[in-house]
Amino acid sequence: MSARVLVVDSDPEERWATCQAASGLGYRPDPAADGPAALAMLRGDTAYEIVLLELVMAQVDGCAVLSAMKADERLRDLPVIVVSRADEVEDIARSIALGATDHLTKPVRTEVLGARLRTSLASKRLRDVERDHLAQVRALTSAAVELQAGAECGDLSVLDPVAARDDDLGTLARVFRQMAEEIRSRETALREQVDRLTVELDRSRIGGQVAEVTGSESYRDLAGRAEELRRILREE
Repeated sequence: MSARVLVVDSDPEERWATCQAASGLGYRPDPAADGPAALAMLRGDTAYEIVLLELVMAQVDGCAVLSAMKADERLRDLPVIVVSRADEVEDIARSIALGATDHLTKPVRTEVLGARLRTSLASKRLRDVERDHLAQVRALTSAAVELQAGAECGDLSVLDPVAARDDDLGTLARVFRQMAEEIRSRETALREQVDRLTVELDRSRIGGQVAEVTGSESYRDLAGRAEELRRILREE
């Protein structure tokens, strides 16, 4: 499926032209007429993969949009290509410093835009793969640390995405999950055995206490008196 692109430009003609160029390259562009609209769309339900941003806009300019994106954890890693009338070195340096991945000066040639889009998207997808890989490594490491510390294994289904991989990490996750399940099974069996032994010990202790009472002289005397009372009652 082609990537979703947000085109941010306050000039309607240039916004339309950039959307047409992106569409002609096989992307799915959505237009935003200003900075606030762009930020609202980026924080909405649509998953954009890249932003084409004009720096020169009324009210909220492109640099303010970049700053807001970098302050938002959800948006800070989204690639932004500045496509702008601003062509001063200071403008370019400022946009790159704020986190833009590239800078193109209008008018933009379609083939150049296509090359920059492909490069930025390739870098983003590589980062996404790396981020996912690191998250899965952390999940496996966390489970291993808990097991080593003697903690009870929790919900092992959290390792399912890792175990589904067909690489070395997936193999490690499957072996670890099997080991953890075996340990949990042995722990359950040991707990059940301890519970049974506890019950038997309690019974033995109670039996000893009963024997200690019934073996006493006072108990035998009391039992004799009770038997004598029962005999009298029967005779009566």
